[in-house]
Amino acid sequence: MTFQRVAELLAEHKDLKVEEIKEDSTFESFGFDSLDVVELIMVFEQEFGVSLTISQDLKTVGDLVKLIDQTK
Repeated sequence: MTFQRVAELLAEHKDLKVEEIKEDSTFESFGFDSLDVVELIMVFEQEFGVSLTISQDLKTVGDLVKLIDQTK
C-alpha cells in the first residue's frame, strides 16, 4: 500500500507512468535532483503523517518506502 501511494506521488511530480516505478528504481534514474527529493520528502511527510530524515542511504524508491513504514 505504501509503495503504491509513493509511486503515484512520484509519477505526479515528474510526469512518469506509475508502472515505470519499481522498488529498485533510483531517484537519479528518473532525473530527480536534490531539490526534487527535498520537495518530495515534504509531500510524503504530509501524506503519511510522518517525519522523515534525508540520508545518503535514501537512493531507491524501496528505501523510501521502508523509511516511511518504519516511521509510521
